[in-house]
Amino acid sequence: MLPLEGITVVAVEQAVAAPFCSSRLADAGAHVIKIERPEGDFARGYDAAAKGQSSYFVWLNRGKVSRVVDLAKLEGRAELETLIASADVLLQNLKPGSMDKMGFARERLRKDYPKLICCTITGYGDTGPYADRKAYDLLIQAESGLASITGGPEGPSRVGMSIVDVATGATAHAAILEALIRRGRTGEGADIRISMFDVMADWLTVPLLNAEAGNAPKRIGLAHPSIAPYGVFTSKDGKDILISIQSEREWKTLCAKVLEQPGLPDDPRFANMVERVRNRALTDGIVAERFAALSRDELLTKLAAADIAFAEVNSMADLATHPHLRRIEVDTPNGVVSYPAPAAIVVDDDRHYGAVPAIGEAPSPHQRKG
Repeated sequence: MLPLEGITVVAVEQAVAAPFCSSRLADAGAHVIKIERPEGDFARGYDAAAKGQSSYFVWLNRGKVSRVVDLAKLEGRAELETLIASADVLLQNLKPGSMDKMGFARERLRKDYPKLICCTITGYGDTGPYADRKAYDLLIQAESGLASITGGPEGPSRVGMSIVDVATGATAHAAILEALIRRGRTGEGADIRISMFDVMADWLTVPLLNAEAGNAPKRIGLAHPSIAPYGVFTSKDGKDILISIQSEREWKTLCAKVLEQPGLPDDPRFANMVERVRNRALTDGIVAERFAALSRDELLTKLAAADIAFAEVNSMADLATHPHLRRIEVDTPNGVVSYPAPAAIVVDDDRHYGAVPAIGEAPSPHQRKG
């Protein structure tokens, strides 16, 4: 038995953040009813990378029932009311105020359905000067300051995936699970409100505190603002390898076994982390020179033997064939799609993954094992 079997989730959702949350609830056995407008969730049209279907939609909507409900009509709102009345969780990320205007104010729902767990995702919350603003992933990356610390010296950059949406969906998932545990103890529902801006501000605590202390983070690409050497160095045959030296013990080991300069830690310019960061150009220059004299295979062998933390700077093509990549196969209207498995592994849990529905359809009863 899966942990959320018997739990019904009504998801008035679109795009990425809420669907990320509800897909994880569905994976755990919840009966997720995805409410779609007649033309479907607009994320269905984001791209055509997954056998002619949206990669976002195929990733985030497995195992759900698609229910077409026209909330612009009285009949549609009555249908949604009926669904909510028998639900355990109502998840929604429509434009702020939209549900209220249709008669689904959270205060009223809490009164009429005291066991219901409501989770509302917005861009900036319910109050404050930006509460009515539209908010999408990249907009919040910019507004929160995340983009200002991402990229290289040439300018701010977007994180290369929808990190704000995924972080928000994961936060909603955790909050809903907490509310379900609490309801199991007290019988009471919950009114959970999550803003994308708040989620990202929370995740940016470390760079914010450093900035407030007068040490504003600089954009330094694949390097670390307070650790050296910690960055990318290129081998003789042109392969980029990222190393991370976290302690003085590791620095001494790197110097002795990879750089072949065991006396380097005795130089005051490289004697501790503060000095190595202050003299980053010199520190990195010494490492770069040594890496440029060895092939990729030679470096990986030496780094592994010395137990130095390292990684290759891979592409998506590299990830596709990576020896550690776990995949699941999911049925979709256009055939089976294979993509990365959810990260959590629960031992002895025979997890299966439901199909991706077409508009207005329940997923196939056939489920594929992860």
